[in-house]
Amino acid sequence: MKWGVIATGGIAQAVTADMLKVPDVEVLAVSSRDVTRAQAFAERFGIKRAYGDYRELLKDPDVEVVYVATPHGQHHEVTLAALDAGKHVLCEKAFALSVADAEEMIEKARSANLFLMEAMWTRVNPLIRKVADAVAAGEIGEVRTITADFGFRHEFNDDDRLWAKQAGGGSILDLGVYPISLAHRLLGVPARIHAHGSLAPSEVDADASVLLGYENGAQALLSCSLVADLGCAAEIVGTEGRIQIVDPMYNPTKVIINGIEHETEDMGYRHQIHEVEITIGQRAVQHPDIPWSATLEIMRIMEEALRQLGVSYDTVR
Repeated sequence: MKWGVIATGGIAQAVTADMLKVPDVEVLAVSSRDVTRAQAFAERFGIKRAYGDYRELLKDPDVEVVYVATPHGQHHEVTLAALDAGKHVLCEKAFALSVADAEEMIEKARSANLFLMEAMWTRVNPLIRKVADAVAAGEIGEVRTITADFGFRHEFNDDDRLWAKQAGGGSILDLGVYPISLAHRLLGVPARIHAHGSLAPSEVDADASVLLGYENGAQALLSCSLVADLGCAAEIVGTEGRIQIVDPMYNPTKVIINGIEHETEDMGYRHQIHEVEITIGQRAVQHPDIPWSATLEIMRIMEEALRQLGVSYDTVR
């Protein structure tokens, strides 16, 4: 399958490096607003074609699937354009800036009968799958609490994508999406959402704690921060046991289920790329572990938490 990579930042570099380790994957093209950056990226990774505009990449008839690695604020525009061009799409998390944007992206994929998936690689990590299977099998009884954190100190800079509102910056969309996705995977849609945190001068959230309450009384306390080093671990406690997901919880190589350690090799993004290829090869438009319904439900949780914090991206586009 022939891929095109849109954007050349850090995440694009990391994912592309892992793409090249997956059998039957060819990274054919890359685009950047600065064509010299695209050319340098192409030279580094042995990519044949470099474009100075993503629209030019989308015109390439040989590109079958695109990986959208732009800042969050551009996901909606670029994904819609890619689908209009007849390309399958893997779009970085957080999927969009709003539920409305996400719904439009998904409806476009549905109507075009094209594959579209949020790049939430954690959900296809083999140890996260093992955790989900253990919970489903009742190995720790009924889940009562989930605690999960992801945070680090990042110096404030208006132009930095993590802080810039135009880019969709803020701690929830970039970091909180991981703990929220984990809670959603294990407990589903919450009945209540309570958020508390602080805002940066750029009017995005600097840090946040989100308490999700469920109908059966279970709860998930999820924290994210761009101003404090919270680490990146999680614990799931049930009536008959507990599971620890060792740092980094977004890509664990070790989990502890009722005191028993389970380990795996760090496969990076290879699982995700392989799963995309399999799913497209099966002519499916959604991945079973990252269906459109899950992406929308997680977006609704984040949007409500951001609303309670006073953060809105309505004016970004």
